[in-house]
Amino acid sequence: MTRPARDAGATSGAAKAGRASIFSRLHTGTGAFDIVGKRTRWYLVFGILVLVCISSMVFRGFNLSIDFQGGSRIQFPASGLSSDPSTQRVGQVVSSAIGAPPETVQRAGTGQAEAVLVRTKTLTPVEAVKVKQALFDAFQPRDSNGRPNLDAISESAVSSSWGGEITSQALIALAVFLVLVTLFLAFYFERQMAAAALVALIHDLVVTAGVYSIVGFEVSPSTVIGLLTILGFSLYDTVVVFDKVKENSRGLLGLTRRTYAETANLALNQTLMRSINTSLIAVLPVVGLLIVGVGVLGVGTLADLALVQLVGILSGALSSIFLATPILVDLKLRDPKIRQQAARVAARRAKAATTSATDADGDDIDPTDNEALDGELRRERAMAAAAGVPARASVNRRDGGRGGRGAAAGRSARPTGKRRR
Repeated sequence: MTRPARDAGATSGAAKAGRASIFSRLHTGTGAFDIVGKRTRWYLVFGILVLVCISSMVFRGFNLSIDFQGGSRIQFPASGLSSDPSTQRVGQVVSSAIGAPPETVQRAGTGQAEAVLVRTKTLTPVEAVKVKQALFDAFQPRDSNGRPNLDAISESAVSSSWGGEITSQALIALAVFLVLVTLFLAFYFERQMAAAALVALIHDLVVTAGVYSIVGFEVSPSTVIGLLTILGFSLYDTVVVFDKVKENSRGLLGLTRRTYAETANLALNQTLMRSINTSLIAVLPVVGLLIVGVGVLGVGTLADLALVQLVGILSGALSSIFLATPILVDLKLRDPKIRQQAARVAARRAKAATTSATDADGDDIDPTDNEALDGELRRERAMAAAAGVPARASVNRRDGGRGGRGAAAGRSARPTGKRRR
């Protein structure tokens, strides 16, 4: 095949890729989305996001729950009351009794097991009696016998030490997790991949915590535990992309068809649809937990766990696509061998462009260029085939594996137990 024919085919393929819809380009994964080439733009977006989150955490702080600050917890059954115990109405009753609004008012459970949970500052014995009496006068909660009873309202003190212990243990677990993950990625992949994955992981933690600070979500021990659960998801998506980058870049230093940045971008495109599907499937149960558990059933205690998972999954999906691989490319470009290979690619393309222009003028072209390019394409295909799963060779039962017509026809080598005639 002559070079003009090959160039015409490449131009036609590029035109078809440009006309293809976005869903078609997602499914084919041919590198149509230049994510790595526009990495400066993504660095700017993620940098601004992280800066906003850190600023909010420093100046605005967090809305810590009673488990971290300490306080009092009041609970009474929500069924059979004399009036509707809406959260706003309960808050007004408590505020009028002690002169300060409650920290939170939630309704948990369904049916006969539904209860109203009120969290306030630490109450003195006198204040606790006033609150219980005010709630009893307003709602007339009933005991197990179905009669209005003041003892149906329970009050207990919550110490802040328990939340502190949960936080300290979570921080220890986080430090151990980050160290083990870094060592695993450094040995299984490369040090540059370990550093890029670690940066993306820290980004997910900072953004998730910053969103809680900006929106004002209550931070409880469930939030801290949920924060640890999103680390595995974020890391999984990043490892999938890095594994494809490692596969595509095998033997890259001996080739001049693509640079390392283009190879990494191709790997991103090839795994992009998988990342989107994985994130979507992971988000749907969390959204269902928010809608059903919090909105329908009114289990407010599930909001802390569901919200941190939702923010963490979305942040992890975005960082694995737009942050981890671009950082990996910048780290790899510091290697002189990678830069030299990129220079050879640029030289080959400049020579190909010059040769195409000369051929268009009717001059002779060097046939060794075509031979070199064809040989390089064969080597690249061989490397890709070696990275895949080898096919099982077919053996003819009649000729004992000597390669007769049965072998060419692809007959199975599975033994049948029948006597050969």
